[in-house]
Amino acid sequence: MKRNLLISTLAALALSLACAQGARAQATNLDGSKTALDGSKSAAALAAREEVRPAGGIATLYALDPLASSLCLADGRDGYVFQQNEVRNRCSDLDFGNYSAGGFSVGVEGARRGRIIDLGDADALELRYGFRDTVGKAQGFASLHAKGGKVFVLKSRQPQTFQELKESGELYADGEVKANVPVKVGHIYLIRITDDHDKGFQRLAKVKVISYVPGESVTIRWQPL
Repeated sequence: MKRNLLISTLAALALSLACAQGARAQATNLDGSKTALDGSKSAAALAAREEVRPAGGIATLYALDPLASSLCLADGRDGYVFQQNEVRNRCSDLDFGNYSAGGFSVGVEGARRGRIIDLGDADALELRYGFRDTVGKAQGFASLHAKGGKVFVLKSRQPQTFQELKESGELYADGEVKANVPVKVGHIYLIRITDDHDKGFQRLAKVKVISYVPGESVTIRWQPL
């Protein structure tokens, strides 16, 4: 009886020491990755972070704010920054109100050119392409994706099939400097940005306006296309 108790106690002590050593060997960071005692992250954690792509989200652009009147579609942050006591362009992919009152503008930075296509609201998209949407009218927006120089939209949900968007050719046409369209609540927009100095550069995104206060702000849901 005493022998069994001793064995159990020793086993529990060994397990406790092993856990403690593991905890000291690595710590959990705020991003969920592990850091070793020397401060370096594991190769697997670093590789996972490098593979992460922006998933989009909700953003609000403010017409009167010197920084947040523009959005970077690469990271979802403000397009402008304060630097050396002045406002400078950081990554102004989508501008609100600076180049077109009450409008979106693209192709406003450096050698960038842009295309921005207004697809109308969810009802218009559903009617034009003949698919059946669900409650919330979100499937059309969710289905929009680019592949092989074309954009596709939902055709049927069961089984899931897609059809080419008629506006594909317009989106992939040569871009314009400061291309703009009016902001409209509920409307869905496609964006394509290129660069005259970097022929390999291309940025594609889809945007839906979910709230708009004329002269003040616009809130959007955006995603890489």
